[in-house]
Amino acid sequence: MMRFCCLAVALLASTACKPIKGKGDGATVPRVMLVDAVQTTAQESERVTGQLFPSKMLPLGFEVGGRIAATYVVKGQAVKAGALLGQLETDVIDAQVAQATAGVEAAFAGERLAVDVAGRTAQLNTEGTVSDVQSKQSNTQATSATAQLGQARGALDQAKAGQRRHYLRAPFSGTIVDAPDQPGGMTGPGLPVYILMKLDALVFKATISEANSAQVRPGLKVRVESIGGSASTDDAIVKVVIPTADPQTHRVPIEVDVPNTQGRFIGNTLARAIIPVGAPMAAVKIPSSTVRTSGDGVFAVNPESKLALVKISIIERTDQTVTAVPEAPLTRVVDNPSSDFTDGLAVEVQ
Repeated sequence: MMRFCCLAVALLASTACKPIKGKGDGATVPRVMLVDAVQTTAQESERVTGQLFPSKMLPLGFEVGGRIAATYVVKGQAVKAGALLGQLETDVIDAQVAQATAGVEAAFAGERLAVDVAGRTAQLNTEGTVSDVQSKQSNTQATSATAQLGQARGALDQAKAGQRRHYLRAPFSGTIVDAPDQPGGMTGPGLPVYILMKLDALVFKATISEANSAQVRPGLKVRVESIGGSASTDDAIVKVVIPTADPQTHRVPIEVDVPNTQGRFIGNTLARAIIPVGAPMAAVKIPSSTVRTSGDGVFAVNPESKLALVKISIIERTDQTVTAVPEAPLTRVVDNPSSDFTDGLAVEVQ
């Protein structure tokens, strides 16, 4: 085992360094590997954490009280606007509608008779058969019958409106997130029975720094990533920047519209938004392994085969790559630089 370790160390040393000609037998030069720096554009951004809310959310209840006779939806079901969700028992209100309907029919018959009598009386009055007083009485009775018909029709409309209040419909398309498990329970006027949420479009709510708020406008595209899952989108759009700051944090509230037609995001969960600020800049995308452990620069190799330290400003970092703005042009950089590398050190490129 000891022999194997010594052999491995010897092989590693022989590949990492090479004697420098003319510098003496003990002088060595490190060997380095270069990788391409991909030219790109980058933009400074602010990363904020917030919550994804349904774009619409409404607790729904009946306008009148009563016993729930039927429920037509279940939790998790998608419904269209106008879909029937449930209904109360309608025995009493149905009887009231029937009574009001009969009242309209009776008033209509009375009005027809009164109008007919008034017309005949007016004809007889022109012939001198009846007096003016009798003719006026007939006209008054016809007018009263017409008013009674209108009153009966109003009572019918009121009864039908009360009947409609026994049925509950979805005001917009969405997903039922709460509903009665079974009919038969009592409910009062306005008490929530169903909860409807619009989840195919979400609203991300967070706060941004006061300094960056002036550069963010409605319509700006941002990237939103789920914190607890793998969902992400580059099509989120700033909806509004509220022109007021939290009195304690001095951060400005912001709302972002997040499309969710495929249902990849989960409502009421945490998410992260990457909000671009400032103007696009020329940048490079390089492997994370090329950045010094201090994170402030990378090494290039100049024509004299010496290391040249180039300072960078990191814009975005992932597990595999770094997008950065270098202080000097970069085309190739040293991969996996040693911690003891210094500016001007002579190296050999593999």
